[in-house]
Amino acid sequence: MNLCKENGSFRMDWTRAEIAALFDRPFLDLLFEAQQVHRARHAANEVQLSTLLSIKTGGCAEDCGYCSQSAFAKSGLKAEKLMEVETVLTAAREAKAAGSGRFCMGAAWREPKDRDMDAVCAMVAGVKAMGLETCMTLGMLSDEQAARLAHAGLDYYNHNVDTSPEYYGEVITTRTYQERLDTLDRVRAAGMSVCSGGIVGMGESREDRIGFLHTLATLPAHPESVPINALVPIQGTSLGDRLIAEQNVKIDDIEFVRTVAVARIAMPRSMVRLSAGRESMSEATQALCFLAGANSIFTGDKLLTTGNAGTSADAALFAKLGLRPMTSEEPARVAAE
Repeated sequence: MNLCKENGSFRMDWTRAEIAALFDRPFLDLLFEAQQVHRARHAANEVQLSTLLSIKTGGCAEDCGYCSQSAFAKSGLKAEKLMEVETVLTAAREAKAAGSGRFCMGAAWREPKDRDMDAVCAMVAGVKAMGLETCMTLGMLSDEQAARLAHAGLDYYNHNVDTSPEYYGEVITTRTYQERLDTLDRVRAAGMSVCSGGIVGMGESREDRIGFLHTLATLPAHPESVPINALVPIQGTSLGDRLIAEQNVKIDDIEFVRTVAVARIAMPRSMVRLSAGRESMSEATQALCFLAGANSIFTGDKLLTTGNAGTSADAALFAKLGLRPMTSEEPARVAAE
């Protein structure tokens, strides 16, 4: 399959039929191609270690059906204030000491208030000064807020599209799909790299997974970072309660790996990040995800408010698979190619 146009640039004109054809390929053929695409643009056997910190937990005005931090959820999670800058920087130092090369900060906001931007930008600048790659997710941004984050040195801004345009209304009603795309445009215009992916296992169909990846693969530029999350159903959230009642609490492992592989093939230079849901995956499933082209994980015991595999478990898995942590310089080298 030709991934490039005649001028050498990567394809942005994928059709849904072409994405669907990738999903339909024999599984071993799909993984073989995905690994070939991966090795053409990324170092073999290297995985970036990232740490994710919730800098402001709970009380979000959005009604995202998967999220325990939504004010609409009955998860028992209490709203907290924005962390102090030095507390965040201490956590970043600990993450770096544990081997992370990337530090991500998330706030449970619909959008940041201007009064919080000084503190948020100080966090970015402080983490950046440690030599860590920086990423933030704060909700929707204004043009001015995006410019301030870029000026502070933010490398990536995360704003997931979550799912397909068609299924989106089943998950969220307080923010439109177009508003998410508009935020991605502002991030790109401000000069930051885009981090945008989604969640699978929310009761969506394969057609929705096709639509989700098609949206990302046909943006004006591919996201430099594409997190693929497996839903962690949380009691008290609308989606969690529904899926638990239906006993439909986990996406099929092979289908999840297929999603990772299709993301790798359709967006060859993107960092494909194996994100939430990894704590419930077997070592074999995680190994297949790496074979399919995933080259970043979140390490540590927690992702925002949900559990994670844990640093010691990751180190053991890396040793078993012969993987090594990516150096902090590696993503910059790949992006420059």
